[in-house]
Amino acid sequence: MDRLVTGSVVEALRTGDGEAVRLYVAACAERMAPLFIGMRAGMPDRAADLDLCVESVHGLWYADRPLPDAAERVRALEGFPELRPCEEGITDVAGTYAFFGVLVLRYALLANASAAADHALSCGHAALTAMGLLDQNLAGGAGFRAEEEALQARSLSGDAAGLWEASVASGRERFRAVLGCLPR
Repeated sequence: MDRLVTGSVVEALRTGDGEAVRLYVAACAERMAPLFIGMRAGMPDRAADLDLCVESVHGLWYADRPLPDAAERVRALEGFPELRPCEEGITDVAGTYAFFGVLVLRYALLANASAAADHALSCGHAALTAMGLLDQNLAGGAGFRAEEEALQARSLSGDAAGLWEASVASGRERFRAVLGCLPR
């Protein structure tokens, strides 16, 4: 599969240490989590899923060490409806972006546990795919994919100052944009 992740990011992930991989996926997950959380908030049967997502994203930011229960968290995510195939597929806006939020988190947790560049690349690829789709669905192409590319590169630049804040702000903007795509 061709990857959307830029060559410099691929190289940095393949040559970087585990902490660099974990920081990269933490930032990706932070930017994408609002899509799952926002699309599923208020659903009474999803409170535990939302809690798992929030706690997992928070834990990913401790990039100096892997989460001790990352594998258990991955197994729990794999039970989410968004990651279980169904005959109809995902056909609605909310479902599509909630899926990408969970998928990015799944790959982030796998990369956190393994420090494997391939899992991190899958995480980045999923985020870029979602942002490319969002750009296509917005009039005038909002530039979310380009922003995701820039933030992915920034997370591997060696200077993580402000990365969390930038990721939180980006996640909020993505959520607002997806809300604008929802049928009224």
